[in-house]
Amino acid sequence: MAGTISKIIHFRDEEEFLDDMTEVMERFSYLASKYGHNPIEGILLWDYIGVQDEESLKIFRVGEFPYFEGTLKVDLETLRIMERYFDEMESKWDELRVEDIAYFVEMLNEALGRQMVFYEAYDLGLDRDTAYIVINIMNLHYLESVLDGREREIFEEAVGILMRHI
Repeated sequence: MAGTISKIIHFRDEEEFLDDMTEVMERFSYLASKYGHNPIEGILLWDYIGVQDEESLKIFRVGEFPYFEGTLKVDLETLRIMERYFDEMESKWDELRVEDIAYFVEMLNEALGRQMVFYEAYDLGLDRDTAYIVINIMNLHYLESVLDGREREIFEEAVGILMRHI
């Protein structure tokens, strides 16, 4: 990924971090819709899980599985197996570590008989209260060079929020 940097971000308050990143993504997405360049190429939290269904790869957080159940295009047996494993993970939420999630995902894929659940945070060295972010510096510089007025304020607000965490 030419022109990008990756960074592991440590935070103390997960809710505040998520609120801030939502604000940053909303601002950059607005600017990208007009100028075609989004500086944030991705954010991965320590508890993000990917599930490959019949349509695409869907990303969700460990505790959000019940909300994603209806969006997954998988057969009922597969869904029930996944539900059992995710319920087990969620029941151990307070002491859950990335190693535990990696183990559950490995066991879940074995139970499913195929690799359809993915967990990258362990391989990236993330832990609780960490995130991995990919920033496209070229897109950041581009937006900085073409924006003025209210759009420049939106850009600067997004960069300011982002810099508090980096």
